[in-house]
This record gives sequence, structure tokens and C-alpha cells, in this order.
Amino acid sequence: MPDVAMPRLSDSMEEGTILKWLKSDGDDVKRGEELVEIETDKANMTYEADQEGVLKIVAQEGDTLPVGQTIAQIGEGGGGDGAAAPAAQEEEPAAEPEPEQRPAAEEVDRVKQPEPVATKEEAEPEPKGEGNGRVKASPIARRMAKDLGVDLAALQGTGPGGRIVKSDVEAAAQDGGQVEEKEEEAPAAAPAPAPAAAADDGASGRGATTTEDLTRLQQTIARRMAESKATAPEFVITCEVDMEAAVAFRKQLKAASGDDPAPSFNDFVVKASALALKEFPRANGAYRDGKFELYSRVNVGIAVAGQDALIVPTIFDADSKSIGQISRDARALAERVRAGKITPPELSSGTFSVSNLGMFGIKRFTAVINPPQAAILAVGEMTPRAVVHDGEIAVRSIMELTLTCDHRILYGADAAQFLGRIRERLENALSLAL
Repeated sequence: MPDVAMPRLSDSMEEGTILKWLKSDGDDVKRGEELVEIETDKANMTYEADQEGVLKIVAQEGDTLPVGQTIAQIGEGGGGDGAAAPAAQEEEPAAEPEPEQRPAAEEVDRVKQPEPVATKEEAEPEPKGEGNGRVKASPIARRMAKDLGVDLAALQGTGPGGRIVKSDVEAAAQDGGQVEEKEEEAPAAAPAPAPAAAADDGASGRGATTTEDLTRLQQTIARRMAESKATAPEFVITCEVDMEAAVAFRKQLKAASGDDPAPSFNDFVVKASALALKEFPRANGAYRDGKFELYSRVNVGIAVAGQDALIVPTIFDADSKSIGQISRDARALAERVRAGKITPPELSSGTFSVSNLGMFGIKRFTAVINPPQAAILAVGEMTPRAVVHDGEIAVRSIMELTLTCDHRILYGADAAQFLGRIRERLENALSLAL
């Protein structure tokens, strides 16, 4: 039977987690049908079948496998293989043939983005639970049992083949975390967990503690941010920008746009940054293995708060797009991030990043470089301030920009000129439309 390998759904993907099978073992599947939901390092994706036949599931829900490893097999001939599929489950999946590697672009083309992923159901038996003395339980049930202090060996599973599932652990926890046999053997020990919790509370003063597992996306963010701080010798520079001209220009754009939303000041910053990046190639590059990588395309990533994670979708070729097009792209990307429908291609190939916390009232902050990029620009709140303008004190709209740079590729003077060029573009806002 032809193998279905764990697909490479992004350029940085090394492994994926099976979230949910959308077809059952032994089902007939057709080319293009949604087959399985997979959690990658960038997003949760739905993978489609690329051939027809009877499905034999190899990897179970919750399993994490490297790219290229077999997750299922699809038999030839459609429904005619249905009777043979259950018997084949008793055999070990063939491991000798190396699964065919497809280019990432071809894999992404066959992927459709799912709706926000629902809680995983434990419905398939766990192969490792047969004949080796190990309690048969789903990965979620094991994790919950550990957190709640429930003894899995004392539970009677209600899942297929006696497998312990999430509901079994929840029921045991509601009954005190122990089965009746244990209570009969040592009735006095039943309230023991309460003093233990109180002792922990008294020792730490933090109260009850719960733990949460990171999603693959959160794990990737944590790893990349730690990598950035550990490997990039960064430095930070800040400047103030007089946004009065930009405010007046936006009023004109708002009047001209009619019912359509006018570009935001962040769109102005993206455009100004993109034009400046063309003039300062190292700011649009990366340091890799003792060499400078300089990119011909200017792809600006914009930080968006997603579902319990910071997502940075990319506006491609921002230097050649109008402010209006940048605004439309940015809104569309933000909506897809918040709806959980962003795709890996939209999160890849960024050459520079912009992060804006001004809408939260933050005047100034330092952003962490998104490796391997050379720099990231942090945008603060625009506020009216009393400043000296043309020799007189006046109230002007001021915004602070903070540039975090990798000193291995972007040096102090270059970074200062680059940030100064962004400020010049914003203070002469009409230049953004040329």
C-alpha cells in the first residue's frame, strides 16, 4: 500500500503532530478529500489525500513524527480493499522504503486551513499498550492523570479495547482521584491530597498551581526567541518622529477613501521601512555562518496577536506596493491570524519585522529580533507633546520608534542612518505616495 508521509508544510517544519483524523481506519478516500489535521511549528493545517483507496491509519492522534515518516497508508482500488484493511492492522508498518519527499511548495498547495481546532477525542487504540504491561491510555489522559494525581493503573477504561480516555480521568478526579478499592484498603488516607496542597501553598505562597502544555507554535516561538537572545549581539536605538505631516496626509486619504478604511499609521511605518530597506541592504539581510545574506525582495513582517501566540505574517514586496495595498494586505492577514486561518506561506520569507504596541498605550518598548533577520522596529503610541518647533513651543503629534539590531551585520552608524531615513519618510509623508 502506498505510504502517506508526514508532509513538510512550511520551510522550517521538521516534525508535526497529528491533531485529528478526519477519516476513520478502513474508510474509502478520494483524491483531494480532507484527511487529517496536523499541528506544525507555524499553524494548524488540514492535509488532503493525494491518492484514492482504502485508508490504513499508522500514526495515532497526539503522535509527533518527523517530516517524511509514514502516518498512514492508502490502498489501491478504492472500496475493493475494505475487507483486507482490518487484518493489515495486526502487522508492523513497513519501515524500509524511504517515503518520497515532495518539495514544500507542492505540499503547501494541497493544504487547506481548518477552522480553529477542537479538543482532540481519544477514539483510537494505542499500539504501545498491547502485551508489554503498560496501561492503555491516550496521551491526553496520561497528562491529565499526572496533573490531577490519578492512578491510571487503578482505572477501568471505557474507550475501545479498554483504553483509558479523558472522560475516565475526569470522572476519577471528581471522585477524589482514587478508585474505591484504594479507599477500602486505606480509608484514612483519602483526604491526604488536601494537606499536601496546603503544605505546597504554605511553602511557596503561590496557591494552587496548574501547568499548561505549549502548542507546537508556542514551542517554536519560545525556541526562536531564546535563540535570538542567546546568539544575536543586539543593540537598541530610539528616535522621536514628528507625525504632524502624516496626520494631515491620513486625513486626506480618509476623505478620498470614502467608505473604505483609510490606511493606518502602522501602514505608513511599514511603507517607510520598506523604502528605507531598499537604501540600506544590510538592514534587509541576515548574518548566517560567517556570511552576510542580502535579499533582493523587501518582505516586511507585521506582528499580530493570535490565539495565545504572537504571529508575524508577511507583506511581500512592500517597497513596490502602495499604502492602500499595504493597508488591505495587513488587514486581511490580521483577520486570518485571529481566525486561525493563516497559512505557512504567509508566515515565511520575511526580511524585516515591525511590531506595534501603540494601540495599548505603550510609548516605547524593545522588540526581540526575529532570527535570522538583521533588525526589528518597535512602534510606540503617537501622543500630543509640547516640543520646540521652528523656534517656538508647540503641541505636535510625536511617535517613538525603537530599532533592535543584530550587531554582526548592522553596525551603529548604519543603523542610525537607516532609522533616520524611516523618520524622514514619515515626517514627509507625501514621499510615501511617490
